[in-house]
Amino acid sequence: MSPFFELIHEDAKTGARAGVLHTAHGDVQTPCFMPVGTQASVKALDAKDMETLDAPIMLANTYHLHLRPGEDTIARLGGLHTFMNWSRPILTDSGGFQVFSLGSNVILESPKGTIGSRLDSIARSTTSLQNDKEKQPSALQNDNKRGHGALVSIDDDGVTFRSHLDGSEHRFTPEIAIDIQHKLGADIIMAFDECTPDNVDHARAEEAMERTHRWAERSLAAHALQLRSLRLRSGQKYPQHLFGIIQGATYEDLRKKSAQFITALPFDGIAIGGESIGFNMDETRKTLDYLAPLLPSNKPRYTMGVGYQPQDFYDVVTRGADMFDCVSPTRMARNGTVFLPDGPIHITNAEYAEDARPIGPACTCHTCRHYSRAYIHHLFKAQELSAYRLATIHNLHHFLNYMRTMREAILKDKIESLRAERSEAKQSN
Repeated sequence: MSPFFELIHEDAKTGARAGVLHTAHGDVQTPCFMPVGTQASVKALDAKDMETLDAPIMLANTYHLHLRPGEDTIARLGGLHTFMNWSRPILTDSGGFQVFSLGSNVILESPKGTIGSRLDSIARSTTSLQNDKEKQPSALQNDNKRGHGALVSIDDDGVTFRSHLDGSEHRFTPEIAIDIQHKLGADIIMAFDECTPDNVDHARAEEAMERTHRWAERSLAAHALQLRSLRLRSGQKYPQHLFGIIQGATYEDLRKKSAQFITALPFDGIAIGGESIGFNMDETRKTLDYLAPLLPSNKPRYTMGVGYQPQDFYDVVTRGADMFDCVSPTRMARNGTVFLPDGPIHITNAEYAEDARPIGPACTCHTCRHYSRAYIHHLFKAQELSAYRLATIHNLHHFLNYMRTMREAILKDKIESLRAERSEAKQSN
């Protein structure tokens, strides 16, 4: 039987790696980009679209699926793969990032007492919430009135938070997060962690890191216990691979300490989390430079939240990363931003109103083979929902193809020359 992760080739100059993830729902060639299907769906697309795009794996969100429709409902309906009609691998996050992104006021509970600390709203959060601890939940009225108290209460056992949908109170612990992910049935699941923003002080970052470490051990124990007690959804016969997450904010000493701790535990893969990863590429590069030598070569490395633009992939791939996810290509598509080899364009701009060319003249995606820039421009101006679908198809095709080309270059020891070629082409345009 093949190991979960198989390292095929490593570029001697850069450390870029080509490998394969072996899962029950198929192999995933790495490095790979994972489209984000937050609520068991990539926004504006269905499973057939994703198959046509040849997406090797998708990411689904534990927090959102727990709130709606609920993990028990999904389990009764056959698990996440059956529920969303997706036969290929799925990764679920632990829900920690979303919980800690709920708002700006966070109450920290510790044996020393209650400490009030203000967290800056995480830039990648998609939900804007009110920060009134005492306000009672009210009925959901419309999409613009979703916040009902964004307070999150953190203690050593777990996190208590309020739903952004209806204000109802919920509790996540490492055990609960693992249980939810078991019921969802994803191929790859994540340990529960505490995500901190960039600007926390060293003491606060260390406290969160140490809590993440304790929760990592508990996540492993819960995972093993559920496997032994067969507390999986009915009929599930395949293994679920658990990843641990390195934290430590922007502090090198904490990141290294966290890497040493997490890599010593029997996780199937290693993730690097935190607000800085992906969002702050200068800090991402710096972090990977000193972490890469500490990471085991026989396990996949997942840099969480990377992919704001395709060029970012070079920065992490050439530092040994294998897996990435980001909402950027889908979110920007819905805002009318589409990617080309030399950078993004805003298809809603007036200059494209009569442009008969496809979005990408050399692109082979469904959108570019059948529709013009003028037509996509018109759909956005007319507020037709098909605009979202067609722009999203193009952007995901661009990102996925970008990654496939990079993998081919790694296998041929040409990743540096590929980067140089793309950089020259961009500058010439």
